[in-house]
Amino acid sequence: MFRNRKSVTGLLILGFFVLIAIFADVLAPYSPTKVDNTARFQPPSAAHWLGTTHIGEDVLSQVIHGTRGVLVVGFLAAIIATVIAIVVGVISGYLTGWRSESLSALTNVFLVIPGIPLIIIVASTFEDPPLILIAAVLGLVGWAWGARVLRAQTMSLRNRDFIQAARANGEPLRRIIAVEMLPNLMALIAASFVGTVTAAILGLTTLSYIGVIPVDTYNWGTILNWASAQGAFRQNQWWWYLPPGLCIAAIGVALSLINFGIDEYVNPRLRSAGERARAMKKKGLDVNEAVTAVRTTEPHLSPTPKDHTP
Repeated sequence: MFRNRKSVTGLLILGFFVLIAIFADVLAPYSPTKVDNTARFQPPSAAHWLGTTHIGEDVLSQVIHGTRGVLVVGFLAAIIATVIAIVVGVISGYLTGWRSESLSALTNVFLVIPGIPLIIIVASTFEDPPLILIAAVLGLVGWAWGARVLRAQTMSLRNRDFIQAARANGEPLRRIIAVEMLPNLMALIAASFVGTVTAAILGLTTLSYIGVIPVDTYNWGTILNWASAQGAFRQNQWWWYLPPGLCIAAIGVALSLINFGIDEYVNPRLRSAGERARAMKKKGLDVNEAVTAVRTTEPHLSPTPKDHTP
């Protein structure tokens, strides 16, 4: 995975945003709520690299501080969803009978629950819903797909020889799952985690944009909400809405590239194809060339025996 250019590029982009989130207070040139009455609707300049809002707030500072909320919600929701998916998916895949069917039915119920409307209902019951609550709800409605994948893979593993040997030795269920099964599921768990982070970030920015999350909680979605409310799209004030939109797109691309690398690691066919492509590039061959290279030297042919039939 770490030899794959796609996954490495994705990790570098994601690491860049993580550093921005950690050092937001140091990197931001201004406070995100600082108002400059002399610089309203100002385009990018030396004083404000990404321009200002309708009341003179620095857009760059808001984007930098908004990165922290986006990543915290995305990763916290992914951790919650991944833990639930592992517990439900692996146990339901290993067990048989009514217990397995009950957990499978629970997974199917959560698959059809609409996430965004549920979050809107939960958030509307609070005057100022914290981001931790939003992350918890996003995690609770986002675990079902990962659980289904893990259940299917666990069902294929439970009849393998090493699982049967561990069961015959009398090992407890928790050790069979933790020691024997989970190491063989780590690639799928990582892919599920990355996909949940992507869904949680998109869910957070969507909820912020439509106004479910308080607008004073800075993230990229609330910046777009303010820009839309103040007519930045109509007046072509691109410096207000374009930077957060590009950040959402960039982190989505980064997570997608990481997921591509995980897919290539999990899928033996994709992994072998990637290894062949890298080997051909090292030899200076074009991987997209449709013509197969022909051997230039003829192999030594042994003489064919003569026909002595009269």
